[in-house]
Amino acid sequence: MASSSLLVVVSSCPTKKDEIEAVLGKDWDRPTGAGVGRVSHDVTTATNMYIDHLVASIAPIAPDKTQPKPLKGLKIVADCANGATSVVAPEALRRAGAEVLVINASPDGYNINKKAGSTHPEQLQAMVKASGAVMGVAFDGDADRCLAVDEDGNMVNGDQVMGILARAKKREGKLNHDTLVVTVMSNLGLKLALKDMGIATVETNVGDRYVLEEMLKGDYSLGGEQSGHVINREFATTGDGTLTALTLCNEVVKSGKSLKQLAADFPQLPQQLINVPNVDKKAAPTNAKVQDAVAQEEKLLGSTGRVLLRPSGTEPLVRVMVEAETQQQADEVCQRLAAVVAEELAI
Repeated sequence: MASSSLLVVVSSCPTKKDEIEAVLGKDWDRPTGAGVGRVSHDVTTATNMYIDHLVASIAPIAPDKTQPKPLKGLKIVADCANGATSVVAPEALRRAGAEVLVINASPDGYNINKKAGSTHPEQLQAMVKASGAVMGVAFDGDADRCLAVDEDGNMVNGDQVMGILARAKKREGKLNHDTLVVTVMSNLGLKLALKDMGIATVETNVGDRYVLEEMLKGDYSLGGEQSGHVINREFATTGDGTLTALTLCNEVVKSGKSLKQLAADFPQLPQQLINVPNVDKKAAPTNAKVQDAVAQEEKLLGSTGRVLLRPSGTEPLVRVMVEAETQQQADEVCQRLAAVVAEELAI
């Protein structure tokens, strides 16, 4: 009975991590021996049900029970990072009709993300170009992220993926409040492009939990991070790399454009990031000289650039990020601000 009570508490608060952690910290009667119970599972059935759900997101089963093949004719490469998508992603893409070349889909418990997947896309980029595929998709080990590669081997980052999907949802009347939820790390280029398309953006702190909280609060349907962690609330309550890949591939087919053409509509402003170590990170928001320096640089950048000072959550450092019209300008502004932070906040 005690184990059942715990399951009820956790399942009733699937997105409230703080509340779940509070419950786990309390004393409760733990079952022992036979009272623990037994667990049985059917991997094949569960996997197939999950794949069916994913494929149905772009190809609902017809009244005659046939499964449409919206990705028929699309040749893609899938890099599964030797992780959780190794079985699901290739099969889902194939069931949707795509011709799929698979790499890094042989997990052995040690090779997850090892020179593979979204954090190491070099192999995928080479394979797309060598195979003549129209695009490639790269997942991370735990399957919540997806980045892409166009036909020339160029990376398409999470901001561009979100932009493409947000525009598609708006076209179909499924982008709630015509708004995309992003984090403070999303490139200004994305926000400017979306603004021209009549799509607003709402910013949150870095972290998918904050993105989801804002989505639930404002009833938004799409949000995510520059890393490729995209939350599509129409079909999921968290990031799902395979779902992102399917919807992205589907938009390539429906639009009649290449991924390179779609991504070009969401140009990224040049960016520079400097981590300033050994500083009092808590003082960054209140130090007058630091804030004055930020204000001066923001005035210089105008509406075509921005400055972000972000204290690290785990280290004694401040991250200084600058976006500008040119890489040289971004580099110069970032270096000036990093010098001020280092001098004024030194410990």
